[in-house]
Amino acid sequence: MEDERRDFISSLPQDILKRIISILPLEEAVRTSAFSTVWRSLWVPVLLTCHEEAKEELQEIISQSYDVHRVWKLCLSYQEIKDGVTVLATKGVEQELHLEFSKREKEAKNFHLKLEPITRPASQIVRFSTLKMLRVRSVNHLGNDLISALFSTSKFLESLELEKCSGLQILDIEANDHLQILKVMDCPDMANITVSARNLRSFWYQGVLPQIQLKNTLDLVEVMLDLRNGFCSSEFDCEDVLSFLTSLREIEILTINSWLLEWLCSGGVIFSRLEFRFNNLKELSWMDSGLNKTKRDSLACFLNICSFLEKLLIKIDPDLNSIPCPYFHQYWHEPHLWMDDATVKSNTSQLEHLKIVEFLGYKSEEDQILLMELLLEKANMLKSITVTSPENHSWEVAKVPQSQLKPTWNTSNQQQQNAVFSLIKDFFLEFFGEINVVFRPEKAGICNLSFWH
Repeated sequence: MEDERRDFISSLPQDILKRIISILPLEEAVRTSAFSTVWRSLWVPVLLTCHEEAKEELQEIISQSYDVHRVWKLCLSYQEIKDGVTVLATKGVEQELHLEFSKREKEAKNFHLKLEPITRPASQIVRFSTLKMLRVRSVNHLGNDLISALFSTSKFLESLELEKCSGLQILDIEANDHLQILKVMDCPDMANITVSARNLRSFWYQGVLPQIQLKNTLDLVEVMLDLRNGFCSSEFDCEDVLSFLTSLREIEILTINSWLLEWLCSGGVIFSRLEFRFNNLKELSWMDSGLNKTKRDSLACFLNICSFLEKLLIKIDPDLNSIPCPYFHQYWHEPHLWMDDATVKSNTSQLEHLKIVEFLGYKSEEDQILLMELLLEKANMLKSITVTSPENHSWEVAKVPQSQLKPTWNTSNQQQQNAVFSLIKDFFLEFFGEINVVFRPEKAGICNLSFWH
């Protein structure tokens, strides 16, 4: 019994354990430190005291190739502060570097991070040409020059991530030809992002909506706009947002918060009258804390410029912030009037290519049911909608031709329908405890019949 409980892997020599974790991607490998004190000891950093810019120390770390993951603790000294700045540097075997700066709330200042290729002669710079992935967390104004120097000399950098950088207001990136992935996550003071990267394939952003300009990004495929924190303090400008959306017109995958579409529609934007279309968009993810009529209608309006959409993911997450829509005094053009359900349907374009719809966080509320009806009617290729309740119960909602139903179902007598519903509910309640039935005849001889528990 004692042999069965013994952790043989943890008893292996440290050199072997380091080889084992080096097989894993760096982000997953770091998680092994939670296993036990033995595994945690594999991540004890090597202490290095550095001068202000720390270029020589970083060159020593990055220029070498390692067969195992390595960790350093860089103590950077600055004249303007007494105890300096600590940076935890983790280098992966696949030319990946993570830099996590110590948080310094007292010395926090707003700053502008400008990242661009080096312009000085090669003899005057330190090159980190082997680095492919750089992840920076909690950098502040003190580390601005260090990150700029590191980026400028990383000739073959393919992926850049910036996370939780308080005080970062302006991000200006002019990338080399290798940068394909850019992620800017949870930088609460962000106000302006400008990116020029002709081979960029994926752009992720999470935080308040800043002014975003993407230039020379014709190869962009995927964009995630997780705007759960709403809008920054400056005035919301429909023209700026539409200009940004126009720059995304060639993408294939888009994630967006519902409040942005709602604000645009409330500000007078009518998507069907815009000059651009998302003709390459194949997958759309829409998310919010809830679904009401205005949010439902604004999504329907946006779908008018997504004619080739193949997959739609609707996510209702109560943990997301509810962003109230302001009152707009001026409009981009004529005010958008919220319409009755029949008019919304008639003004929504056919979704000839839509094949998959997933509805997460479904609560069988009226607006949610009406949205499913709209999608089932407008998407000819759509056979069913997969819905998942907040309790993680899943089922399908399908449209059933009336010809396949028994005569009792086709009756227009409401009392007979209610009687049939009652019988079905009693039957399913015996097995599932709770069952919902929706039966809605349609004009075109199609009815929606759905069961869920």
